[in-house]
Amino acid sequence: MMPSLFLSHGSPMLAVEDNEYTRFLGEYGRRNRPRAVVVFTAHWEEPVVTVTCTDSVYGTIHDFGGFPDKLYAIHYPARGSSTTAAEVRRLLKEGGIPSREDETRGLDHGSWVLLSRLYPQADIPVVQVSVNPALPASGQFRIGECLRPLGREGVLVLGSGATVHNLFRLRFGQSEPEAWAVAFDDWLIEKIGMRDTASLFAYNREAPNARLAVPRPEHFVPLLIAMGSADPGAGAKVVYRGYDLGSLSYLGFQFGP
Repeated sequence: MMPSLFLSHGSPMLAVEDNEYTRFLGEYGRRNRPRAVVVFTAHWEEPVVTVTCTDSVYGTIHDFGGFPDKLYAIHYPARGSSTTAAEVRRLLKEGGIPSREDETRGLDHGSWVLLSRLYPQADIPVVQVSVNPALPASGQFRIGECLRPLGREGVLVLGSGATVHNLFRLRFGQSEPEAWAVAFDDWLIEKIGMRDTASLFAYNREAPNARLAVPRPEHFVPLLIAMGSADPGAGAKVVYRGYDLGSLSYLGFQFGP
């Protein structure tokens, strides 16, 4: 049984840095090797769930600016899996959720930055899936619920985003986390541990500092999708917690054994 996972993809610099978080990702990938990865990335937004469908090597999308040249030279040559993509779409259809396929899109940095640290050999097939931030939290969770059978088939459902992601509140050069960001993550850890989905679905009203932590939900919703994709009785645990630039959260959760 493969657990589901939510991780922060942080700054694109994670692809080239050596720090506690990148070492954690490498170790996690060595201990958990799925048959395929289905990654919901915060950097691909579509009104209808869109699934990459290819067996070819993906292009690498450098969807950012102002970083060192070495970052733009990185290419993560993972292959897709049309078989896994078809299974994702079948499960979504059975759950009443429309989807469509995309045969040409490459991997954006929400996908390849994490994957390059988890599986640096690019030897595990990848299916990339879009998010729709306009859906209610319960609708995000429902997308995950539809994909619960994937874990039993050895497929990792990976939500890639961040619990606290407010670029206007970053504090460059600050290593100590901001109290408001810590309080928001503390609340999440408590509610996820209790599997209090009613509170989680109302996080934008009930969580402390929610508007600061999640000014726009595209980086948050992959968490709800990943949680929904795990069996209800599987439990959840924090696999990593750290902060950069004062408020950029690297809080990560594993859902399942």
